[in-house]
Amino acid sequence: MAIKIFADGADLESITKLNDNPVIKGFTTNPTLMKKSGITDYAGFAKDVLSVVKEKPFSFEVFSDSWEDMEREADIIASWADNVYVKIPITNTKGINNFGLVKSLIKKGVKINFTCIFTYEQIGLAIHTLENNPSIISIFAGRIADAGDNPEHYVHFATKMKEEKQEILWASTRELSNIRQAELCGADIITVGHNLLAKMDMIGMNLKELSLDTVRMFRQDAIDSGFEL
Repeated sequence: MAIKIFADGADLESITKLNDNPVIKGFTTNPTLMKKSGITDYAGFAKDVLSVVKEKPFSFEVFSDSWEDMEREADIIASWADNVYVKIPITNTKGINNFGLVKSLIKKGVKINFTCIFTYEQIGLAIHTLENNPSIISIFAGRIADAGDNPEHYVHFATKMKEEKQEILWASTRELSNIRQAELCGADIITVGHNLLAKMDMIGMNLKELSLDTVRMFRQDAIDSGFEL
């Protein structure tokens, strides 16, 4: 596949195994995934992860709401390793855009993953703000689809507008078929959760055989449950 697959999660054991997989080209995480994994020491977790993932890009997110605090956090995160990208949300919780903050960080050489992007306007403004700097633009395709819209239109729009050093990322993946969708749209990267990555060996399976396996599974589960009519 031409598209790069980034593993999305916050489990150190899984990350360690996935780092050895040549199919996985990078990693992302966020505060919600870290909360689900029971992580309470952000910096400690990051340093443990980066002691394993030393070359592949890894995106960590700021979590404050003011420019001053986000910039301080971004500086700390960027200092952890050269392969780190700092995830900056398109706005804060009040809906105020973070464009000025991103421009300030770019001047300091921080690699940005501009995240939580949902609209055409946000895509255009993110591309303009990042200019032609090494950066990632994360479009939340899965959540766009949850809202009943077609995320392919947004990702395709972004790939036609982006600058040379910018990469378009299909985020919040829901199913493995999204990998093919994202690739056809011209996306550079897709994030895939650890649970979905566990199903990667199903890609390309013969559907007739998969149908038979499913029938057998239902039959065996009925027997195991002792069902009678």
